[in-house]
Amino acid sequence: MDSEEKRAQDHLSFEVYDKVRHAAECHRQVRRYAQSFIEPGIKLIDMCERLEEKNRELVVEAGLERGIAFPTGCSLNHVAAHYTPNPGDDTVLTYNDVMKVDFGTQIEGRIIDCAWTVYFDDKYEPLVKAVQEATDEGIRSAGIDVPLNEIGENIQEVMESYECEIDGVTYPVKAISNLNGHSIAPYQIHAGKSVPIVKGGDATRMEEGEMFAIETFGSTGRGYVHEDMECSHYMKNFDLPHIPLRSNRAKKLLTHINKTFGTLAFCRRWLERDDGGSPTVNAGKQEKYLGALKNLTDAGLVTAYPPLCDTRGCYTAQYEHTILLRPTCKEVISRGEDY
Repeated sequence: MDSEEKRAQDHLSFEVYDKVRHAAECHRQVRRYAQSFIEPGIKLIDMCERLEEKNRELVVEAGLERGIAFPTGCSLNHVAAHYTPNPGDDTVLTYNDVMKVDFGTQIEGRIIDCAWTVYFDDKYEPLVKAVQEATDEGIRSAGIDVPLNEIGENIQEVMESYECEIDGVTYPVKAISNLNGHSIAPYQIHAGKSVPIVKGGDATRMEEGEMFAIETFGSTGRGYVHEDMECSHYMKNFDLPHIPLRSNRAKKLLTHINKTFGTLAFCRRWLERDDGGSPTVNAGKQEKYLGALKNLTDAGLVTAYPPLCDTRGCYTAQYEHTILLRPTCKEVISRGEDY
């Protein structure tokens, strides 16, 4: 395909690009707002709710058509991902915490997945810098026809060239080997391809027209995460056959999930909102739903995503951007003045 044909093909996709860019601009403005009030002493549940309200306002929430793409992650310290407070969780952010803020916006299912790390004590700076530089290296390495394993090797090399001294002990920064970036498709946050952050892995190539979340995680611990703690994140599985359910409560909850979230991720906090998770759909607060939710996960209709943790006492950091592989260029859609 010559350059003129590529430009013509690029032009055909401008409508999609505009939706993605609009969602990205909402993300930039929401995070600028969040960065203005995130400080030690804030309750994480209050932080998430303020951020999410601004997200709904700026994206002009309209149920599945446009809104929040997934729950606000605010994982602390050794917890790398998939933590958001459940109702009644009064965890407060402290000066000594390292927090990964990971949230998403979506317009017609086009998801922006983008994250950064918050810290207050300068001793964590080398860890955070290692991860930011590694994510930037992943973005530089990505492109049409690039093998995924090549990107992982480049990321690891940058990440693990850093060390971090915390309270007199020097720790090598390790790439968390079992966390990855991923391809993104409409209404599908993880669309089948994984972008490793360590060497090895498969040589599948990135393709023209694909969207990817390039995200890296660094740790002062083992560099390997496991599921732990109470679960807050859930998501209906994509492309499922009809699975009959015996429980009326489970059927009712599944109807609510289909109408309010579809195949986008959701959390317990949202189910317990007066509107059930969407002001537009406004399907009502879900009561006594935990048994029904367990039925849905046991049946394989919904997957639970518990927090992902390295060893207790260590620190983890994350940076993430969404990129679009256009026929004519690579666009880092979520890039802002902040990162």
